[in-house]
Amino acid sequence: MSQDTGPEIVVDAAELGRVGSFTYWFDSGTWEWSDAVAAMHGYRAGETTPTTELLNKHVHPDDRAGVEDALARMRETRTGFSSRHRIVDTEENTHSVAVIGRVFQGEDGEPAGTNGFYLDLDVICDDGDGDDVVREQVSEHVREFRENHAPIEQAKGMLMAMYGIDGDRAFDVLRWRSQHENRKLREVARTVVAAAAAMPVPETVRREFDLVVLAPFGGREEVAAAESGAGPS
Repeated sequence: MSQDTGPEIVVDAAELGRVGSFTYWFDSGTWEWSDAVAAMHGYRAGETTPTTELLNKHVHPDDRAGVEDALARMRETRTGFSSRHRIVDTEENTHSVAVIGRVFQGEDGEPAGTNGFYLDLDVICDDGDGDDVVREQVSEHVREFRENHAPIEQAKGMLMAMYGIDGDRAFDVLRWRSQHENRKLREVARTVVAAAAAMPVPETVRREFDLVVLAPFGGREEVAAAESGAGPS
């Protein structure tokens, strides 16, 4: 599976980091991967576009059937893609990887795709400490992934509520600010969340929001009637 990469040296995965991200869209069947995931497979940044066929091509032959089954199940049930398998890069080097994914929703609230990250277990375990280290590192990166993702989702929700926009447009706003300020997206999100949390909320707005919170237990009109002392009609 060797490939001529030209005069430029392929960046080793360890140089880019042992963790990289990916995204897959169910309807279009398209993939995106970070430079680190590309490097794990032996490619330079932007050298190739990931596809299901390309990913399967790099899976170790002994692991390919299991990964193909996992991908088929992911597409059929629209669930997250998670796996632990081996990949063979363009230089015929074998890497053990863990793929940890979750489902994300589209504008209609339905599952739109799966995203998450690859862990290069060979880089993580190059000190030979074994499976305990793998489990510890995987757990650590899962926590980091969730902690980094949470403020982004919180900031998106605040923008959606404030401007009456959907989740995709809210993310576009955060991404635009990230690029404009040359700051990481999660840093921008944390700033938005912290600033919004410190904003004073008028009592009338707070009382109106009380009705929203209580609405699922009986409907907004019934809650308002109960607060005013009137019973349901």
